[in-house]
Amino acid sequence: MAKVRVSFEWLSGCSGCELSIVDLHERLLKVLEEIDIVRLPILMDVKDYPKAALGIVTGALRTHHDVECAKKMRASCDAILAFGTCSVYGGPQGSGYAHTQSELAESAFVKNPTTSTHFVPDQDVPALLGEGVLPLDAAITVDLYLPGCPPHAFYVFEALSAVLHKSKPDFGRHNVCFHCDRRMKHTEVAKLRRVHEGAMEKDTCFLSQGILCMGSATLDRCRGACPTRGMPCSGCTGPSESIVLEPYRDIRTEIATRMSMMTKIPKPDITAEIEKRAKTYYAYAMASPVFRQKPTFLLRRWISQQGAAR
Repeated sequence: MAKVRVSFEWLSGCSGCELSIVDLHERLLKVLEEIDIVRLPILMDVKDYPKAALGIVTGALRTHHDVECAKKMRASCDAILAFGTCSVYGGPQGSGYAHTQSELAESAFVKNPTTSTHFVPDQDVPALLGEGVLPLDAAITVDLYLPGCPPHAFYVFEALSAVLHKSKPDFGRHNVCFHCDRRMKHTEVAKLRRVHEGAMEKDTCFLSQGILCMGSATLDRCRGACPTRGMPCSGCTGPSESIVLEPYRDIRTEIATRMSMMTKIPKPDITAEIEKRAKTYYAYAMASPVFRQKPTFLLRRWISQQGAAR
């Protein structure tokens, strides 16, 4: 049987998604028996865009060059897989949405104490998009989505197997709590705290302990890797299905409602904390229309309020 031709493109990202494919370990050998990689920028010096059955695109759209590359992938590939949270939602660099391009350039090149050039480079460099960072489907049609920062090996294998064998992947619509073995319970906790502030109960839900965890508002594409190992969920696989589909539901309301019902912490205190550190709690998907188009998503106002408070 002929191998399936697979092409990769690396847009504005960190290369962590490419490395995550190696996390398949011995299963990678099985996958390689069925695919022929015709383009892979991290390993192959290929400048053109060969024809392929599947195009795997990592990274977000940050520059006009990214958009051009994405369109070339779409034209050369039968199907496109948005691979990783940057490609699906825009990723952490989406925090630039809260600032103007001039502010970002000044901070990076002029006022940066370690790498200051005292001027903003504008020769022979790709121009930034005026809209800021965007997910892949803002420029091209995407057939398949696999969020994760980087995607979990289980879901990488499931996705590739589904494409190769034209089968349905074993993807649930659960949130991260589905694979977390911690128990939600009512407590007398009356104050928010960070995970490093004092001892934790290893079998109790972080929310019950007054620690913000994004698991109940995050799509499970990680199998609960962080909370089952002692760290609260940071939301790296993007918002849960209910948040995506409901215009007035978002991270603040979901998390604050649950935590206030399980503890003595007032709901306004919880929402205020999430707004205060919005770049952290909305880090992975703030560039996506999923949040930008919500009437409850007021990131720029929250950041300006924190600046005024200083």
